[in-house]
Amino acid sequence: MAVDAEIVFPVIEFHSSDLERGTERWNRLCKRVREACETFGCFEVVYEKISKNVREDVFGLLKELFDVPVERKQKNTSPIPFHGWVGPCKEISLLYEGFGLGDASNYDSIKSFAQVMWPDGHPHFCDIIHTMTTQMEELNKLIWLMIIDSYELGNRSLDMNYKTLMRMMKYIPLNRESMRVGSLLILINHSVHSFVASNSRAGN
Repeated sequence: MAVDAEIVFPVIEFHSSDLERGTERWNRLCKRVREACETFGCFEVVYEKISKNVREDVFGLLKELFDVPVERKQKNTSPIPFHGWVGPCKEISLLYEGFGLGDASNYDSIKSFAQVMWPDGHPHFCDIIHTMTTQMEELNKLIWLMIIDSYELGNRSLDMNYKTLMRMMKYIPLNRESMRVGSLLILINHSVHSFVASNSRAGN
């Protein structure tokens, strides 16, 4: 007999009052984060420092990015698989398109990417994406610190040296009646954690 069960992932709110390291509130939050990772492998975080305005700006800019001519998109290359532009293709998917932006919290890296995509370098794109990626990287370090404290591994475990990869992805739905509606996703990938932000949008 088939069981139609829906998996509900934990939603954890990060309030500023809970983020003072060493307090009882911090320890309780660390425990929730660790248990979510152990049980589900992921969780949804509500983090007030990444504002709604920044998120909305980012997804608006992604629409502009995916509207760039293909000949410019093809210049987003990398020898590492999926670190550059991937267009719709039979080998991967006809319903998928994605860009890769390496070292994404580095403003110069964002600027170099934008100069390839737009003749004027799109300074607003650079500013907003840099804001988003630096805030996401701060969140990554915060979650890493919570897990370290929860397992009582000590401060030496905090030594990390990594670069952030930002994947900007677009998916087209299979339902032809809704082909005008697509999904835009951002994947912020670190050596330890990955973060996904998503938004549905009306297409052209």
